[in-house]
Amino acid sequence: MHLPNYKEAKKREKVEYQTLDYNLKKELKNKYCGKKYFLKTYGCQMNEHDSENIKAMLEELGFIEENDYRQADLLLLNTCSIRENAHNKAFGMLGRIQNLKEKNRNIVVGLCGCMAQEEGVVEKIQKKYKWLNFVIGTHNLYQLPQVVDSAITNRNQEIEVYSHNLDIVENAPVIRDKSYKAYVNIIYGCNKFCTYCIVPYTRGSERSRRKEDILKEIADLINDGYQEVTLLGQNVNAYGKDLYEDYGLGELLEDIAKMNIPRIRFVTSHPWDFTDKMIEKIGKYENIMPSIHLPVQSGSNTILKRMGRRYTKESYLELFDKLKNIRKEMAISTDIIVGFPGESEEDFQETLDLVEYCQYDNAFTFIYSPRENTPAANLSDDVSLNEKEKRLYRLNEMVNQYFLKNNKNQIGQVQKVLVEGKSLKNNNMYFGYTESNKLVNFTGANVEVGTIIEVKITDAKTWSLDGELYER
Repeated sequence: MHLPNYKEAKKREKVEYQTLDYNLKKELKNKYCGKKYFLKTYGCQMNEHDSENIKAMLEELGFIEENDYRQADLLLLNTCSIRENAHNKAFGMLGRIQNLKEKNRNIVVGLCGCMAQEEGVVEKIQKKYKWLNFVIGTHNLYQLPQVVDSAITNRNQEIEVYSHNLDIVENAPVIRDKSYKAYVNIIYGCNKFCTYCIVPYTRGSERSRRKEDILKEIADLINDGYQEVTLLGQNVNAYGKDLYEDYGLGELLEDIAKMNIPRIRFVTSHPWDFTDKMIEKIGKYENIMPSIHLPVQSGSNTILKRMGRRYTKESYLELFDKLKNIRKEMAISTDIIVGFPGESEEDFQETLDLVEYCQYDNAFTFIYSPRENTPAANLSDDVSLNEKEKRLYRLNEMVNQYFLKNNKNQIGQVQKVLVEGKSLKNNNMYFGYTESNKLVNFTGANVEVGTIIEVKITDAKTWSLDGELYER
């Protein structure tokens, strides 16, 4: 048994890790044929991609996927810890599963993802969720087959959570959700320690994959007909710092762009690590998509300093302007937190002023949520919940106004759209995303999913566009 330890998780000495190949023990291959698994995923793109690996590992054991958790033999929650709401959802799901477990003691239940790395969560599980069969952390997820097998065989609560970084494992099996666009991890972990963020504790220190392994994975995706890759990292802009002296994300973007895959995206960017080299490559290659997620969090230098963000409002806006000027079609989205401890009305007004200047194409806005063991959780919070909710409402009114304005500017334009399927609301329409990552619902005949087509934009809503297949 290995339990999470925040003191160990916080260490950032020189990272020593190896690159290993994934290897499933022969005796586990298809051992559980005929058994069914249910997987519930919470959180970010990294978790979504982890779940693609989880599915493949479970299916190598012989499990088949089941979408109704009440019919499954194995239930696994891949959790997120970024905000309290994510915690509540996961524990709420465990409550429903507990009722099922009381009726059928043979089902096996596990928890993985970022919540598994939290001391408080694991302590709660040991005290109040003794029926939970296993917990596995983010650093050793590749050991899932062995942990599942041990939990089933021994019927004891298995907790295998390492607080320090283990090896980078290549060639893990994967069942991708889509056959035309894919996630590709390029760096794990984060060294920034923003005062409100639990991620450096749950995902560990920054470890970059070797460029050769990344390029090979993308070459294989191209050979399989993929149209789009999204490069992933908790701080994707830090890629290469721990491996190379003169090779970072800018150079990697160029190498991938030269492979001629139609679309390249990357998330999530920390403004502090966004280099001029990266900006140069985004401007140089058209297949690097003109859509950047650039979290600002606050428009107040006072609050940014309390958050430990390591940049100022002025330096952020300088970077914002560089990106907007490099491509005329550039769309920028952001994250904003309201009600951070000590945020005054003047601080909040500075955030509104920044939003008015940037006029974002999209924004993810949140009320501050204290996270266990983070420095911000110990700060005096003198902003009432009622005031926080009012500020969030005011912020959302403003950002929504600019979403609609930017979308209306698209009317009459012809956009390249990667087709994702039939519209969820209207079976007579299709949907897909533009190069600037805007959702489009459109009409057309003989449209093939996974292809890039031209669509003329005919109408605009706050969060989506309408259009029709463009035929020259």
